[in-house]
Amino acid sequence: MRAPEEIVLPETQPETEWVRGRALQKVSPTYPHASLQLVIGSALREWARGRGRVGTEWRFRVNPPGEPVRPLVPDVAYLAYARLPREAEEAARVPLGAPSVAVEILSADDRAADIIDKTATYLRAGCDLVIVVDPVAEQMVAVDRGARVTFIRGGTFQHTALPGWSVDVTALFDDARY
Repeated sequence: MRAPEEIVLPETQPETEWVRGRALQKVSPTYPHASLQLVIGSALREWARGRGRVGTEWRFRVNPPGEPVRPLVPDVAYLAYARLPREAEEAARVPLGAPSVAVEILSADDRAADIIDKTATYLRAGCDLVIVVDPVAEQMVAVDRGARVTFIRGGTFQHTALPGWSVDVTALFDDARY
């Protein structure tokens, strides 16, 4: 059996990903983006103790079946120990495979087609959930293989991919303004 083709891109600041057949450098985040990333990442990290790893701007070598392996860098990622054991520290540096959960926080320069493609790529590669966070509309959209659910101010974000984790959407966006 032949190894799948891999698209290898140099590490850059900000990171470069492979999206819609092209190298796409991530936008350097503004304070609202960085703050949301910190608030979400902190909440997920607290929940994930003993369950898995959480990181921001963490490069993954995403491998949808029958497609080239390509780098994607979610704003926040959760990778369950069930997928990659705690002891696999070297493999966790740049994991081969999709995160268990990927969080993408929209930036003003993001193209809708790129976000749709990244979301679909994560899911094809085995990601359980992609959370698309819109700081302007102040909403979180949970996308899995079966549904797309929008959570707005006044609601509570929950999903079976993150059992026991819930976030008050209003509090999340208010906390990110701090």
